[in-house]
Amino acid sequence: MTTVPQPTDGTRWRCTLCGNLTRFDVTRSSKVVEYVHLDLAGESSVEEREVVSETIESVRCRWCNAVDQIELVDRPGADS
Repeated sequence: MTTVPQPTDGTRWRCTLCGNLTRFDVTRSSKVVEYVHLDLAGESSVEEREVVSETIESVRCRWCNAVDQIELVDRPGADS
């Protein structure tokens, strides 16, 4: 499995093959703790959610279908 770089406040993803900056399919695994409220009819709703860990498994470009061909580039106006 390839390590996919995680965007930060000052960076964003860019497809290295086609230059796409905006459309990606992200496959991730998450471990979460949720506070679930069940009403008297048995319908559930999540009132609180804490992400304990999260791993991005792959990123696919929506424009050219390249998988894990992602690099980090500076966001416009971001202070480096």
